[in-house]
Amino acid sequence: MIDLMLDGSPLDPSILRDAARGQVRIRMSPEARMAIESSARAVAAIVDSGKTTYGVNTGFGLLARKTIPVDHLDELQCNLVMSHAAGVGAPMDDTVVRLMILLKVVALARGYSGVRTDVVDALVRLVERQVHPVIPEKGSVGASGDLAPLAHLSAVLMGLGEARVGGRVLPARDALNVAGLSPLAYRPKEALALLNGTQASTAFALDALFAAEDVFAAAMVAGALSVDAAQGSDTPFDARIHALRGQPGQIDVARHYRTLLAGSAIRASHLHCDRVQDPYSLRCQPQVMGACLDMMRQASRTLVIEANAVTDNPLIFTDTVEALSGGNFHAEPVAMAADSLALAIAEIGALSERRIALLIDPGMSKLPAFLVPDSGLNSGFMIAQVTAAALASENKSLAHPACVDSLPTSANQEDHVSMAAFAARRLRDMVFNTGNIVAIELLAAAQGVEFRKPLETSPVLREAMAMIRAEVPSLERDRLFAPDIQKLHRLVSAGHFRRFVSELFP
Repeated sequence: MIDLMLDGSPLDPSILRDAARGQVRIRMSPEARMAIESSARAVAAIVDSGKTTYGVNTGFGLLARKTIPVDHLDELQCNLVMSHAAGVGAPMDDTVVRLMILLKVVALARGYSGVRTDVVDALVRLVERQVHPVIPEKGSVGASGDLAPLAHLSAVLMGLGEARVGGRVLPARDALNVAGLSPLAYRPKEALALLNGTQASTAFALDALFAAEDVFAAAMVAGALSVDAAQGSDTPFDARIHALRGQPGQIDVARHYRTLLAGSAIRASHLHCDRVQDPYSLRCQPQVMGACLDMMRQASRTLVIEANAVTDNPLIFTDTVEALSGGNFHAEPVAMAADSLALAIAEIGALSERRIALLIDPGMSKLPAFLVPDSGLNSGFMIAQVTAAALASENKSLAHPACVDSLPTSANQEDHVSMAAFAARRLRDMVFNTGNIVAIELLAAAQGVEFRKPLETSPVLREAMAMIRAEVPSLERDRLFAPDIQKLHRLVSAGHFRRFVSELFP
């Protein structure tokens, strides 16, 4: 159980990562509660004043010019939720839903959204009781907020729609009973505050970022094992080379490769061989993986800022009792961060696939063809490399930037959108693809290192080899290959290789 106190302090990546993956207990400081209540009172004062205010007593989007009578303001909020709950597709994963709700709570608790504490407390209860609204994953263009996904979340609090509880899908009212809640009737501004915001896009992106970090760590280990399997040189990882370029990710990655390979008897056996330079997939790992690391770190900074941001509209400023309309709901920062992550994820996989291709080629690696004894009778890693190539190629198409696309919505009132939800959502498939490529490389590199016996790899990499062999035995003759890949992919996606490069991520 993770205890999380919302007191105005920003959530850092480690807290967000833990909250995404575990059960969370959320508490709000007295100051946060006061800020929420003050914001709600400001909205009530605006309603009483009769001042025309977007989303409080007007329609939405192009209909903002239409004023709504006071006796219909609660109905306005109810209609907003029902009309906007228009998503399609498979339900979001519970992890993404939980993270999305948490991010919405963080935003509302800042006290600029005009909702009552009852609304925020209800969201907290959903997280703590692990009641996950069934939210279709498609339907947001990432501007005016993630309207459809957040509407499906908001509908459950009204007793509409469905939610998952303990793996079972229940009608919303039954799920609310599990959480100890009754259906909410939204007051002016409340439904709009829930629907506006970038929390769905940001949750998709953060979930993918954390998964990509695990794949990156495994790819570092796989790359180091491949260096030894191919009897490559560790000279390209010399600190002096990388200091002269000065790229921080490159410097950090090279340092970790030196640590991973330190003490390798395989390397010591060919210190004075006649090979002058290794192929790029071995030699340029710090340059490629370092660039990916820098891109991931920048994406993380952007997404953590967004996770702590207030992104609904209009925003309520209690000191002047004003509702200011702006565009914080436009998710361009999230879209660009997700597009950057897509490039990094694709390149991690592309480099890994090239090392697999190198290892199975006896002319390049000086290992048995396709990494199997008695090749010919056995095909070994032949088609595993084909699978890796297929996944790497698929990632090339998925890596196309999403943020450069825009289709106007709401009768051209919302005439430029970010496409952040898709930009972030497609990362899940990309991480899956690259995770499987790296799993294949781990198997191939471990097989290659074993062909170098009696010489041993480094002490650190022997630990990684033990993890691999605890799941999958050496390939002595052909057998069903898919289960081996699945077992290693589970290791990769569970983050078991992260401990070998733990300093790379906060």
